[in-house]
Amino acid sequence: MRRIQLQKSFLSSPIAFICNLALVYIVYGICRLAYLLENWSVLSEGFDTLSFWEAFKGCWMFDTSAILYTNVLYAILMLIPLHWKEKDGWQLMTKWVYVVVNAVCVVANLADAVYFQYTGRRTTSSVFQEFSHEGNIGDVMGVELLRHWYLVLLGVVLIAGLIVLYVRPRGEFHLRMLKDKLLYYVIQLVCFGLYIPITVAGMRGGATTAVRPITISNANQYVNRPAEAALILNTPFSMIRTINKNVFADPQYFSREELDTIYSPIHQPADSVMMLPDSVMVATGDLGMRKKNVVVFIMESYGKEYIGAYNQHLDGGTYKGYAPFTDSLISRSLTFDYSFANGRKSIDGMPSILSSIPRFIEPFFLTPASMNEVSGLAGELGKVGYESAFFHGAENGSMGFEAFAKATGYQKYLGRTEYNQDKRFNGDKDFDGMWAIWDEEFLQFYALKMSEMKEPFITSVFTASSHHPYVVPERYKDIYKDEPGDDNIMHKCIRYVDHALRLFFETAEKQPWYKNTIFVLTADHTNLTSRPEYQTELGVCSVPLLIFDPSGEIRPERRHCIAQQIDIMPTILGYLRYDKPYVAFGQDLFNTADQDTWAVTNNNGLYHYVKGDHVLLFTESGQTKAIYNYKEDWFLKKNLLGKTGQVEKQMEREVKGLIQSYMERMTEDRLTMKTSK
Repeated sequence: MRRIQLQKSFLSSPIAFICNLALVYIVYGICRLAYLLENWSVLSEGFDTLSFWEAFKGCWMFDTSAILYTNVLYAILMLIPLHWKEKDGWQLMTKWVYVVVNAVCVVANLADAVYFQYTGRRTTSSVFQEFSHEGNIGDVMGVELLRHWYLVLLGVVLIAGLIVLYVRPRGEFHLRMLKDKLLYYVIQLVCFGLYIPITVAGMRGGATTAVRPITISNANQYVNRPAEAALILNTPFSMIRTINKNVFADPQYFSREELDTIYSPIHQPADSVMMLPDSVMVATGDLGMRKKNVVVFIMESYGKEYIGAYNQHLDGGTYKGYAPFTDSLISRSLTFDYSFANGRKSIDGMPSILSSIPRFIEPFFLTPASMNEVSGLAGELGKVGYESAFFHGAENGSMGFEAFAKATGYQKYLGRTEYNQDKRFNGDKDFDGMWAIWDEEFLQFYALKMSEMKEPFITSVFTASSHHPYVVPERYKDIYKDEPGDDNIMHKCIRYVDHALRLFFETAEKQPWYKNTIFVLTADHTNLTSRPEYQTELGVCSVPLLIFDPSGEIRPERRHCIAQQIDIMPTILGYLRYDKPYVAFGQDLFNTADQDTWAVTNNNGLYHYVKGDHVLLFTESGQTKAIYNYKEDWFLKKNLLGKTGQVEKQMEREVKGLIQSYMERMTEDRLTMKTSK
């Protein structure tokens, strides 16, 4: 009887270890359920078509990997074959290692349930770089803690559960006899020896040598839609798997010679000799460069959903939107039926819009490739005498915008510091208390500062007020307010920003540079959505893109084609008849037929390549996952994989060429003509 009790006590630590890991699995499952419910409007679409068993397998695999990674120290403390680990002090320390580590994982999973609505994906390790220069993160988190108090409460309950339900090893160990010591150490060594290969296999996602360590993109094999991959993943895994990750790797789909025949980002001056559509009036015999000013608006979170002019088909034609001035501007501009952002964050928008560099895998200027030599609209136009300036009303250095603006060729950066120095304005009295100067005042500053610049100039402004925490200036609280029955807190912000834009143009019209200026307006990304049409894979990337020319040379038109942020640079340079070769991953929309336009995004481990009537979903590992006719099937319900013949093959070939060219140029530092050889 003594021998049986002794052997049971020898297994006490391994049994307790297994019980406590089982508790962590339950906690992860509850966090996942909270993630689903918090984002039900997005994740519930098509949820009923998910295979429960496949989804369960995926969740189990990714949770296993994350739990084994994060609990390595706890496992060693529990299983190390040394008999003094059974002492009270050691076990108390071991318990709190377990509680603290897994409490952090609970917080990460629940916090990411809120952040998902802005990014559409699980948070990766790049988030630390993204917000490394922000001094107001504590304030932002405080607001979100109050707004999502129920998730805070759930987190407290789960962490308390980890403490209360923790299983501590039982048994007293009096190893006086040699054979007792031998038996104890044999059992502990066997348990520890079994733990090592099981853990390695669990971390990798499989035990065979043919299995590569799983990555974020592997989640797509268990779901029908890319957005659902976030449900299969967990945040600790996503962050661990992206630490020090080699983001860019050449897939070598084609030889260099073949690649150049499929896709090349090099734009030659001959490209801009002009195949201009009827929307552009060209003075006869005028073949020199147009020395027009260029003004680029990057509107924070200004999705197409909020703009009535893009949504006349909604609600039986009665949908008005929340941006009446923008509607009027669209009526005077060249715009496009299908226009997309190339990323989901502000730091994706800047390289896409200003340097024609899309976001593939991770935000460009959070990767080592950001140290490459880069150019952009400002850099190229600076070569032909343009003065340039970038404006952003936040603290100078915020989000890394100042560094990128300078790297891409902007000669000046004007932010909150420069605004405060301008005696015409009220300085920090116009600060919104969280992020930046209110858009109304900062856009007035922007308009007047351009009048101090020498023409021709290229400027860009990044607005800020249509953003968390979704407030408007005190004087407008009774004008732009949450309307009864409207649960989207973004709408009042959009109405305010649209008003600020109207006031900007009223001031700009009085400036001497106005008539000789091309205005480009787009958004960095989308934001909170209410309409199911804008919660799809393409809907969450749908942003306005319009080109307004007060002189009338670019006629107002709604082109029935595709456009994207990375097209802005080559389109504007082409229109200006820029006479030097340059690197840009987008297309010149003035010199591309409607049926040949395309767009590309990358999210949750999938490339979405849009061309003609179809969107091709292509994995980062190199396989076509799906193809849809998005014009007839906007919600992407009917996968036409293998049913579109040459269309699918051609789109796959083109997206492979685009990806390979991008990866080669990133890894070889060939993002400008100087480095392009």
